[in-house]
Amino acid sequence: MDASAAKPAPRLFFEADLRPHRSLSRGALLAVLGAMAAGSLYVTTLMYLLGAWPVIGFNGADLVLAALLFWLNARAARAREIIRLGEDDIEITRITPAGRKSVVFVPPGWARAELEETPGAVPRLVIRTPAERLEIGRALGAAQKRDLAEAINRALVRWRSPQL
Repeated sequence: MDASAAKPAPRLFFEADLRPHRSLSRGALLAVLGAMAAGSLYVTTLMYLLGAWPVIGFNGADLVLAALLFWLNARAARAREIIRLGEDDIEITRITPAGRKSVVFVPPGWARAELEETPGAVPRLVIRTPAERLEIGRALGAAQKRDLAEAINRALVRWRSPQL
């Protein structure tokens, strides 16, 4: 019998996988870029026929800039944040759009999720302990942050409750 097979899996009290919301799928993004290219081609052709050939360069630059911005937006959607509450700690894993991973461990004993309200802005969601304060869920909206804070606090209550 393998020693790792005999060891029970650690208990998981909470897990959330946070990803930025993007409204366009890959196909829809290509359709929007295609429509923009068709519109640009129409205007460019019209301007060429009217003799306003300098407009062609500006139309091309606009299209390239729009494609670059859409690409940057799609790339930013690859970012993730994974929050896990296990038996020993809260593990916060952040993955950048480039794929770089950073992991932070927070002791859950005195931890709590709090919303820091600022008038006229989306509140900040932080995991607070006596020793540190760590912001999470930056890509979420206000309602989603409230729901996540409640879920984390409920999971922390379950973690602190003894199993009889």
